[in-house]
Amino acid sequence: MVPRAPLCQLMGMSATRADQLNPAVLAALGRLELVSRWVVDGFLTGLHRSPRKGFSVEFAEHRHYMPGDDLRYLDWRIAARSDRWLVKQFEEETNARAVMVLDTSTSMQWTGDPSRLTKLDYAEHMMAAIALLLLRQRDAVGLVRFDSAVRKVIPPRAQRAQWRRLVAALEEPGGGPDSDVAGAMMQAGRIVRRPGFVAVVSDLLVDPGPVADAARTLRARGHEVLIVHVMDPAERDFPEGGEALYRDPESKVGISAATSDVRSPYQVTVREALEEWRTALGRVGARYALAMTDEPFGRPLRNLVGVNGRGAMI
Repeated sequence: MVPRAPLCQLMGMSATRADQLNPAVLAALGRLELVSRWVVDGFLTGLHRSPRKGFSVEFAEHRHYMPGDDLRYLDWRIAARSDRWLVKQFEEETNARAVMVLDTSTSMQWTGDPSRLTKLDYAEHMMAAIALLLLRQRDAVGLVRFDSAVRKVIPPRAQRAQWRRLVAALEEPGGGPDSDVAGAMMQAGRIVRRPGFVAVVSDLLVDPGPVADAARTLRARGHEVLIVHVMDPAERDFPEGGEALYRDPESKVGISAATSDVRSPYQVTVREALEEWRTALGRVGARYALAMTDEPFGRPLRNLVGVNGRGAMI
């Protein structure tokens, strides 16, 4: 069993929280489930507060008793009548509904440096952390995995077993040639019965138009739409490398070029593309965040959950 306290000492780093550590080094220390717990523990420590808790005065519904629940809120009448242990749940803590939408297409399995995580590995760890954050506060979380088509759908649930279900699904292989981001978003909207959250993680190598249209539809239905654009630093910076053959991992189209000839116009094109995404999604009321695969998991988590802003997930 890996000890939690000396985690940073194991890696020879001065940081004291896992959400601030190098993602590739952190991921190498354990399985997805374990690393996600480290990240969430560090992230919550950094918020200087616990996930929301407490009971307001307006009764909403019952839920099954879980170890650690305050016994004052057990419904003893039901327990005596039917031997069922139910807790009175009040309006303040009524479950939210969230669906995570993960792109598993071929391009997501790329990294520009063997020392970094692939975009898909990074996205899986980030999504596992988001799921754990939400489940810890008893929100219902679901998952849609997709490439050129939807490959896996797990409806939102708040039970303890949902965490294992989600982690197992995140670890399944992907690899379709294309990305139907808009179609996956609409599928997510169909499995959230009331206004909730749809969180998309993709490298967004698609046309912004259909994605923005899907986000507009989901917003019209009352959902918060949160988009995380995962990118490898090499995709943004186009590092020096002499002449080489550059090939699209999805379309397989290749082109031979010298770095010095294309680097500057390439970087301009990337900046314009990022601004186009930010503008298109902002115009329809969706939130957008860029996540680089060499940055600690805590940064995109803060952008995604919007701790102090609109569309906060916690």
